[in-house]
Amino acid sequence: MLIDILTPIDTTRSPLLCCAPLSSSVLSTEEAEATATLFRALADPARVRLVNILATEGTVCVCELTEPLGLSQPTVSHHLKKLTDAGLLEREQRGRWAYFSIKDEAMERLAGLADLSKGALR
Repeated sequence: MLIDILTPIDTTRSPLLCCAPLSSSVLSTEEAEATATLFRALADPARVRLVNILATEGTVCVCELTEPLGLSQPTVSHHLKKLTDAGLLEREQRGRWAYFSIKDEAMERLAGLADLSKGALR
């Protein structure tokens, strides 16, 4: 199945917006589901590599991601869509090409999400 990278993505329902730190006293069902969705988005080595590339290179065209990953363009687009749907990436359309970058606020929130030094888990 091919993923159309030109289709606009609904960023208003990002799982990242619903996450609460794991050190919270009690997570609601919605918070736990949103957190699981976020972790699922990162639970693939190709997606971790994509985040790494974008973290080191900044904004990158989808056409420049196939070679370093050794994956086909439809597969890279699929992984980028998963990361974007999870609220971790921003997508910008420039003519025919889509450019991706990491959302700074998403990375800060992700870091806070996994920070177990705060809260009751000590």
